[in-house]
Amino acid sequence: MNILPWHKNAFATLKQMIDQNHLPHALLITGMPQIGKFELMQQLVGTLINDDEIIRKDNIRQDLDMPVLIRRSNYLNMIYCRAGELNPTTKNRSKDIRVDQVRAFCEGLNKTADKLQIGVIYYADQMNVNAANSLLKTLEEPRENTLIILLAHNAKNLPVTVVSRCQSVHISPAYDQETQAWIKQNIEHEEDFEVMQLLEATHGVPFKVIDDLAGDSFIHYQHWQDQLLNIAIHPIMINKVEDFEGNEVAVLNCLQHLIIEGIRLKSLQHEGGLVELNQIINMTKTDFLFKLLHDIQQAIRLSKTSVNIKLLLDNVLIIWSHITHLKTYPKILN
Repeated sequence: MNILPWHKNAFATLKQMIDQNHLPHALLITGMPQIGKFELMQQLVGTLINDDEIIRKDNIRQDLDMPVLIRRSNYLNMIYCRAGELNPTTKNRSKDIRVDQVRAFCEGLNKTADKLQIGVIYYADQMNVNAANSLLKTLEEPRENTLIILLAHNAKNLPVTVVSRCQSVHISPAYDQETQAWIKQNIEHEEDFEVMQLLEATHGVPFKVIDDLAGDSFIHYQHWQDQLLNIAIHPIMINKVEDFEGNEVAVLNCLQHLIIEGIRLKSLQHEGGLVELNQIINMTKTDFLFKLLHDIQQAIRLSKTSVNIKLLLDNVLIIWSHITHLKTYPKILN
């Protein structure tokens, strides 16, 4: 199976461990949500057992409608422990990994096996304190021919006692050309987007780019983009926008992407694929584009507080609607 471009460095580290026979008994794979920790784990296991297909058949991330403590892989010597399983007592889904799950996980790995035994916990930073403590003995005294793989969004949310017993491998955010090419191959209408902007908006997480543009998301994005461009060319259209209410942050992100692309084109003295955007940036001072970009970024940050985001968006749109003929840039945020 092909390695995802942004996994190459992390997988190279793992492959070196395998080739030098230095694979530890416990691995901690970290990275931002949706960076592909599960996929890297599958790549590693497929390499170790020399069978990609059997691991790809595991659909462990799907919720079950029955309570279980651990789950088994299609590879007979592999088990999974995860959050979100139904609690047999409350019949509710657990937001964390419970101590009874980790105990069952450890017991499952204590059985004698001729072939490599593998146990995967995801996401390990969702273990509660008791669960994490119950894992320590197995991490300290693993059986021969056993590999424990912990997947975690943030190692800081794990006890130091757990982290110190694992070899850590981190998947870094990606902005490189190879990753951009992968995204272009996996999205529709890639010519309508500046992929680097999409990566920057998702903090370098390619799978999140794909999710954000999937299904109706692209249709909404295109609709908002068209309306925003129309507002800057015909300011009176600011009173006829549709679907902005309730989607203020998404609209701000869309406008942010447009302005970043506008600044890039203006600095390179190039024309882009959006005729309206070319017209807008030709008539707008570069300094004003940067100032509006700063205000938009500040508005997006403030959206996480109790601020009136609708009012913030309205203020930003008023500036945007007059951006081509402003004499001075007004202050709209403190």
